[in-house]
Amino acid sequence: MDSKPSVGYLGMGIMGSAMAGRLVDAGFPVTVWNRSRDKCAPLEAKGAKVAATAKEVIETCDVTFACTSDPASARAIVFGDNGVLAGIGPGKRFVDMSTVDEECVKEIAEAVTAKGGRFLEAPVSGSKGPALQGQLVILSAGEEALQKEVQKCFDVMGKRTFFLGEVGNGARMKLVINMVMGINMVALCEGLAVGQKAGLQGNDILEVIKEGAIASPMYGLKGPKMLDGDFAPNFPLKHQQKDVRLAVDLGDKVGQPLPLAAAANESFKAARAAGKGDEDFSAVFASVKQ
Repeated sequence: MDSKPSVGYLGMGIMGSAMAGRLVDAGFPVTVWNRSRDKCAPLEAKGAKVAATAKEVIETCDVTFACTSDPASARAIVFGDNGVLAGIGPGKRFVDMSTVDEECVKEIAEAVTAKGGRFLEAPVSGSKGPALQGQLVILSAGEEALQKEVQKCFDVMGKRTFFLGEVGNGARMKLVINMVMGINMVALCEGLAVGQKAGLQGNDILEVIKEGAIASPMYGLKGPKMLDGDFAPNFPLKHQQKDVRLAVDLGDKVGQPLPLAAAANESFKAARAAGKGDEDFSAVFASVKQ
């Protein structure tokens, strides 16, 4: 990949559109596709081509990335009519950046490589802001040679790339990270809720946290917005709940009790039931502070 390859990107959600946009801005020839074509319009305005099908993207691009919201949509893009698998042939390169469980990513990897294609999983740690700024952490696994070939693209989308070994390890790492993030978000919500009900000022709580050992970028970024009731989505709550649920499932499979993750999952489920699913995952605060 000494020169810029032609790049395909499937899935123009919050994350996919941000990553594809950075590739366009960096001068890569980019072709995009989304089930709802209207979501491709901002990328088309920046100079990207828009394909009619995922199959067309795979067939016409040197390497194709995908970023979808859950295992069902990841499978639909690959196995659906005129999907990825329909366009895969010997040597075709496919990089799936979706957050899914390991069973899903292994199923996709096996299907792609069975047709002679090359596969890399590469879920990311980060939300809308880091995606727009090229500050994601990329958790790759699968074919290491392919990871090295697409590193120029990863360098545009992220600040650091990890290679974690066999297919499935990227999914496992992403679920672990998002599980910890979800637990910590619920902990912050409970701390703010009980503190405020006990007569403390929310901003004072955040300032004390900032000066101590539990200070974190997430608390500093999300805390003030939570107090203001600003839950504009950077990482939708429905996706956070899905990831915590998948992490709890992983715990069941490996025999690891996860009582805190299970409790956090219930908090996010309650927020979804209250209609907060499309808001930022910090909107769980509205459900916690009853």
